Amino acid sequence: MGTWPPLLLLLVATAQAQVCSVSQTFFEIEENMPPSAPLLDIYVPEDQQVTLGPSSTLFAFRIQGTQLFLNITPDYEENSMLQAHLECKRGDAVVTQLRVFVSVLDVNDNPPVFPYKTKHWGVPEDTKVKATVIPETELEAQDRDRDDILFYTLQEVTPGASDFFSLVGVNRPALQLDRSLDFDALPRMTFQLLVRDTQEENKQPSHSATATLILEVQPADLRPPWFLPCVYSDGHVCIQAQYHGAVPTGHRLPGPLTLRPGPIYAVDGDRGIDERITYSMVTGHEDGTFSIGADSGNLTMAKSIPSPQTFVLTVKGEQADGARYSVTQVTVEAVDANGSLPRFPESLYRGTVALGSGPGVAVQDAAAPPQPLRIRAQDPEFPDLNSAITYRITNNSNFRMDGEAVLTNALLTQAGVFYAEVEATNTVTSGTATTVLEVQVSEQEPSPTGTPVNEESSIAVKPNSNGDGRFSTAEMAVLGGVLGALLLLALIALAVLVHKHYGHRLKCCSGKALEPQPQGFDNKAFLTKDEANWAPAPSPPPSPAPPAPPKPAPPDAEPQEPSPHSPAPSHRVPESPAVAPDGGSPAAVRSILTKERRPEGGYKAVWFGEDIGAEADVVVLNTPGSEVDGAGDSGSEGSGDKGADAGPGGRGQDAPGTDSIYF
Repeated sequence: MGTWPPLLLLLVATAQAQVCSVSQTFFEIEENMPPSAPLLDIYVPEDQQVTLGPSSTLFAFRIQGTQLFLNITPDYEENSMLQAHLECKRGDAVVTQLRVFVSVLDVNDNPPVFPYKTKHWGVPEDTKVKATVIPETELEAQDRDRDDILFYTLQEVTPGASDFFSLVGVNRPALQLDRSLDFDALPRMTFQLLVRDTQEENKQPSHSATATLILEVQPADLRPPWFLPCVYSDGHVCIQAQYHGAVPTGHRLPGPLTLRPGPIYAVDGDRGIDERITYSMVTGHEDGTFSIGADSGNLTMAKSIPSPQTFVLTVKGEQADGARYSVTQVTVEAVDANGSLPRFPESLYRGTVALGSGPGVAVQDAAAPPQPLRIRAQDPEFPDLNSAITYRITNNSNFRMDGEAVLTNALLTQAGVFYAEVEATNTVTSGTATTVLEVQVSEQEPSPTGTPVNEESSIAVKPNSNGDGRFSTAEMAVLGGVLGALLLLALIALAVLVHKHYGHRLKCCSGKALEPQPQGFDNKAFLTKDEANWAPAPSPPPSPAPPAPPKPAPPDAEPQEPSPHSPAPSHRVPESPAVAPDGGSPAAVRSILTKERRPEGGYKAVWFGEDIGAEADVVVLNTPGSEVDGAGDSGSEGSGDKGADAGPGGRGQDAPGTDSIYF
């Protein structure tokens, strides 16, 4: 018996050597890890072969020789457990079957995904605070990584929207209301819903996704009707208007009353619903004097009021569905209408009409042709009486009034500007007012600005309707514009004349900057010691013989002061400059004067000193003939010969614009 244990061990070893075997049957591998080395080695007896059995995960494994390989990159989301079924066969008979399991470990490799990109959701305006507006199942995202925990964040796109809504929790994307909604303030709010599969944003790996959430506030019937105009005391309550009006005693106005600040009109305070409003009077109408339109809200008179008194009416505006209403107060004063005068908003009305127009042609508005001219007066105390105002032209038979329009009353055969007085009469109060009508009759098209086309009409004095003789602002503006235009034309004409007659002087001096020269001379050598006492030389005589040199004044002679009534010397240019004597001796200067007619007009005069070879000062003066004439007539020596050189026409010099050159 003692030999049995060793024998059993030998039998077991012998049996094991006759079957397939592996060293390990369970493995754990992270997903996304590409296969490289063999998964395990298989012991196969010499007379057997190993194959993959039918229970193996499809395409997951392969056998090369006696080694088992992973044939795919494992993906936890596709298959978390892989199985290799090994069959050892001797011929066709299966001798041994082995199973090897590979567990795929999950890795955070998938981002969360919202089942929507944009979600629209309606929220009633009267939803209670802290109520869940959108459940979690409608907003949550999906993540294929089964072990991931998702974190949500709500980000506002509409400014101020985060004051109204928030998420229930960071891991619970249900939306709840935090503040009462206001359709008028924020009827639509937009959010971005962000989800991340890690709590920390900078953790790796980390994935996120976003979706757009649009909330539409659905209006609820929360506010009563409001009478307009109203002023908001806050975002929910509007202080509505109260109305005031006046009617004349002894008269029943046929149309709706004109009230301040406007007609009776109410709107639904919930503008998103905008329910129709109906009107009725609650108090103040017991005597039946007034009535109100149920749909329009127009207040009308049912009968006249004999004496002055005040009516206080309570008017109700109610929603057509009867859900809500509000009331306001209307005060109507019945006053004596005697003495109430109509008024024209303009003191002058301008119109245009074509020459040759026959009777019945409408006068066009000069400020806005071809619109017809309308003349309208108003009663400042009783606006309801404006319809009772009639119009007529009192002093011009060429025109007549047809209501508020101006029509021709005769064939217009004469062009010009016609004036007429228009009288407005209130047939109820008998008050009258007048204004002035100006009609321009012309063959030309009417000016779009309404400015008269001829000068006489543009500066004519126009009477004022108030009789005080003053001009209106518009009249003064027209007059100033015309005068400014005339002044501009005069300046342009003056500039043309100056360029025509003095342009050559500007050209000769344009090569260099001008020095300030006294008396208008180019060379100071021609100036005497006392500039104010300089007198121009006489005009050269017409004789062909050279004239004698001019006699210089004695050194002790008193300088001649210019006459206070004669032009200053600086405003004229003499024919020939006076040469200052050298050393004070008259004999120091010998004058040789040659005078010949230039082909282009003008004269040449030449002076030389005693020593011809000496260096002499030279000046060139370009002087129009008109200036030379002025110098010759200034009372200087030789003025008596001013007519000696007169040619045809009795002119002593060339025509204006010719030049006289002096050396």
